[in-house]
Formats: sequence, C-alpha cells, structure tokens
Amino acid sequence: MGDAGGRAGFYVGLGLALASSAFIGGSFILKKKGLLRLCRRGRARAGQGGHAYLQEWLWWAGLLCMGVGEAANFAAYAFAPATLVTPLGALSVLFSAVLSSTFLNEQLNVHGKIGCLLSILGSTVMVIHAPQEEEVSSLESMAEKLKDPGFIVFAMCVLVSSLLLIFVAGPRYGQSNVLVYVLVCSAIGSLSVSCVKGLGIALKELFSGKPVLKEPLGWVLLVCLVICISIQINYLNKALDIFNTSVVTPIYYVLFTTAVMMCSAILFKEWQHMVLDNIIGTISGFLTIVSGIFLLHAFRDMPFAPDLLPLFLQPGRTDAHASWRSADRHQSCQHQPLLPSEDKGSQSTEEEEEEEE
Repeated sequence: MGDAGGRAGFYVGLGLALASSAFIGGSFILKKKGLLRLCRRGRARAGQGGHAYLQEWLWWAGLLCMGVGEAANFAAYAFAPATLVTPLGALSVLFSAVLSSTFLNEQLNVHGKIGCLLSILGSTVMVIHAPQEEEVSSLESMAEKLKDPGFIVFAMCVLVSSLLLIFVAGPRYGQSNVLVYVLVCSAIGSLSVSCVKGLGIALKELFSGKPVLKEPLGWVLLVCLVICISIQINYLNKALDIFNTSVVTPIYYVLFTTAVMMCSAILFKEWQHMVLDNIIGTISGFLTIVSGIFLLHAFRDMPFAPDLLPLFLQPGRTDAHASWRSADRHQSCQHQPLLPSEDKGSQSTEEEEEEEE
C-alpha cells in the first residue's frame, strides 16, 4: 500500500467490504423471515434437520443477497488484507440490528445505539491501523504458504474440532447451546477465507493471461470453498432457526473474525512486520467493535427507563428537584421562629412554676 496503485487497491477493497456488509446484514433478515413463515405453516424446521426452507422464496432471496455480499467480500479479499476485511463485517451486524428492529419487531434501545456507535468507531480505528500482508502474487507462492507447518497444524485442529462439534456436541447440546453450531460455522469459515484468497490470486493470473486452468491448486481451492460454504450455510441455518437473530449474529461475528484473524496471521504473516502502534491500534479497534456488539445485543431486551439516569439528567426531574429544595428551604424557614419561641415558652413555664413554689 506504499505506492498509489496499492493505495487505490486498498480503497477498492475497503469499498467492497462495506458493500458486502450491507448485503450480508440484509440477508440475515430475509432468511429469518423465511424461517418464521415456515414455522407458522408447521413445516419441518431447520433446527430439527428439515430442509423445507429450500421451498421458501424469502429464504432464497436472503441467500441471493448473501451471495452478492459474499461476492463483494470475495473481491475485497483480493485487494485488502483479511485482517481488515473480516472485522468490517461488524457493519453487517449494524445493518442487521437496524433492519431487525423494523421488520422483526426487535427493539433497538439506548444500549444498542451506543453499541452501533462503538462498532463504527472500532471499524474506523481498524481501517487506520490496517496491517500489510506478505505479497502473494502467484499460485506457486500460495502453494508454498499452504505447505507451512503452522498452517497445516491449524487446519488439522479446525477439522478435528469441527467434527467433534458436529457429531459429538451437536446431538447433545445443539438445541440448548448457541455456541455449538456457531463454532462450526466460524471454524470452517476461517478455512473458506483462505480458499477465497487463493482463488482471488488465481483470477488475477487468469485475467493476466496465465494458464491458470491447468493448475490443480485452483480447482482444489474451489472444491474446498464449495464444501466449506455448504457447511457454513447448513449450520448457520440451524443456529438461526433455534436461537434469536440478536444472539446468533454477534456471537458468529466475534468467533468468525477471531478465527479468520488467527488463520491470516499464520498463513499470510500479516502481523510479522507490523509496528507496535499498528498492532495496538488493530487490537484496540477489534476490542472496541466487540464491546459495541456486546452492548448492541446483550441488553437488547432490557428496557431503558429514564429512572435509571442520574437525577440531574432525568427529564422533568430538574424542576421537581429545584421545587423540592425550595420547599425544603421554605419549611426550614418556617420552623426557625418556632424554636426560640418554644424555648421562651419553656423558660416562662419554668419561671411560673418557681413563683408558685
């Protein structure tokens, strides 16, 4: 990103990431609306293993919207670092929160508005301190990175943990714990991002005239991407069908972003050449986004009454407080003359008693 061309590509990736967040945020709402319609009709729910949502046009509209968002996201990864593109997915949570308050009757209170503001600020900080990834200009260099022992260990851990979640934890805790299916989506999603980066490099080489179609790595990455996305869609639908959107969306964002940042740090060495202030800025921006997402959804159903504010900030209470203080002063002024008179009265009574004696 040092020259003008690299900076222009960075801004192109940034714009594509923002557009992706808008489309993906809307796709959650459309999918949820479709699943709710199926539930009202008494069809087999996705959380129970049913696939009746394939016959619902709202669900397909949400899938199409997500496809457009993922395509924009796909293109963004080809221009900007994954550590920048992935955290900007927080904006899809904001779009989802605003749209859900309109179309799903999920209220957005003061905590949610503060959370939206924090998420925007955190995203801005992450854009300013975006890391630079190691240059990967060909499929040959991508293949060398995929052979790195650190990435192989990471990929094996992801696959083993995903299998345990699907076949061991899923049947036992999938209906009661939101983390089970969301962890599957997040872990597999980190591998799908790596596939996207590789396919983006392959497309660049294809447009430059290189015989990319003869390279087996490009086809392997495509097959792996289709498998990963299919698993993500399946288990994300299960999570959305069982739990509230306001619960699934922030947890999915935090876990997915953390997994992608770990994968990108291992595969593309994005953090290796960063200076200390950029590292602190990136981490601070991400934690600010997480805090905003937490405020946005953790207190979503909590009513924010004016009584919770301090007394001097409560509307209509300032005048009442002032009138109470003035009344108190007036009452104290009325009592002041009585105290001496009472003392005088008591003294005169004592004098009378002495005279009688």
